Amino acid sequence: MCGICGQVFVDERQPDTDILMNMNSALVHRGPDSDGMHQAPGVGLAMRRLAIIDLSTGDQPICNEDGSLWIVFNGEIFNYQQLHADLVKTGHQLKTQSDTECILHLYEDHGDDCIQYLNGQFAFALWDSSRQRLLLARDRMGQKPLYYSRHGDTLFFSSELNSLLSGLPNRPGIDLNAIDLYLGLQYIPDPLTAYQDIFKLPPAHQLTWQQGKLEVKRYWQAAYAPKWDQPAEYLEEILRDKLRHAVEIRMLSDVPLGAHLSGGIDSSIIVALMAELSNQPIETFSVGFEESSFSELPYARSVSERYGTHHHEFILSYSDIPATISKMICQF
Repeated sequence: MCGICGQVFVDERQPDTDILMNMNSALVHRGPDSDGMHQAPGVGLAMRRLAIIDLSTGDQPICNEDGSLWIVFNGEIFNYQQLHADLVKTGHQLKTQSDTECILHLYEDHGDDCIQYLNGQFAFALWDSSRQRLLLARDRMGQKPLYYSRHGDTLFFSSELNSLLSGLPNRPGIDLNAIDLYLGLQYIPDPLTAYQDIFKLPPAHQLTWQQGKLEVKRYWQAAYAPKWDQPAEYLEEILRDKLRHAVEIRMLSDVPLGAHLSGGIDSSIIVALMAELSNQPIETFSVGFEESSFSELPYARSVSERYGTHHHEFILSYSDIPATISKMICQF
């Protein structure tokens, strides 16, 4: 995972470098490989990178050919190779082999509808300097987080709350309604967060900011109709093919891949398909407990043995819990 953050203004003032650095430093655990920053009248963008694709030329922020568009991106676009090839055919000159740069050129061709061409998990911020306009977007399922807060004539955004809080001029109050929802639902529904005036961009939504006008809208809606009425055996094969394809496109990487294997149905299916698609043993990782009644390690071992994975186990003990809880509270 990577982390992105930034601030944009109503006018063309210069961003505060110290604020950007503080926000970006709070994201270092998300991106230990490199960092980057773009500052220009009206905008400041920053990011921390965990390098997965295009290790040599994929550092961010990235700009288009004439420097009028800039992007910071967290995630992975699974169909980027086809997008890259199509963009080259239409005359675009790409300077990297990264999925990030594809979004810039899709925006040149399609504007905000560039999101419709992306198959992936993502949160990105794209600055259009010619229009003094920011586009934020979050993937359809909301796998990548994105928070934002408006303070007067300034918009702040970040991948994490702690980063966002470090950039705000004042510590916001607690949203008691959001806490009430959390106690009842065990999560806080978007767009709310635990803090007043800080919001989550919902899944399948985009946010635009231009001259102080903020607009949030949905760009995709899941469809549950029409219902399929084919025989079960036929539907099973369709499901199998879709799962295999979903796993295959996620195995494009310039670094080693692994899987978190719990021994349950979902992770076992993923590991089975990864093993089928790989020409070398899959790295699998499982977490268990000292108490055998709580531990699922035997199930994970069975799956590992069945598919010949290179398996790693970690045991959580009572002595680990206090430190773990402290880290969870800090992130939460």
